[in-house]
Amino acid sequence: MSITVTFVDPRGKTVAASAAPGDSLLKVGQAAGLPLEGTCEGQMACSTCHVIVAAEWFDRLPPATEEEEDMLDFAAGARRTSRLACQIELAADMDGLTVSVPTESNDLRRM
Repeated sequence: MSITVTFVDPRGKTVAASAAPGDSLLKVGQAAGLPLEGTCEGQMACSTCHVIVAAEWFDRLPPATEEEEDMLDFAAGARRTSRLACQIELAADMDGLTVSVPTESNDLRRM
């Protein structure tokens, strides 16, 4: 089964990506060329994979842990529907998920 995730890049361009259940949203976004640095490689020790989940999807995702909420305090441009992409494991019922990469994102891998 394939899951389609729509990313909105910092300039407003939409990028559709295909994923499989169990894939990390961070890895899917990186493979699609989005500026999601993921410095800590999914260990939840940074906030460089910060995304903003579309409002209609936010409450449908498993809730963030307290540790993730703490890391989001360091994320530039954090909002009520902010999450760390490394902490979202995709599932079949997430087909159609839409997330935005904040304009404040800075991917140092691209310098």
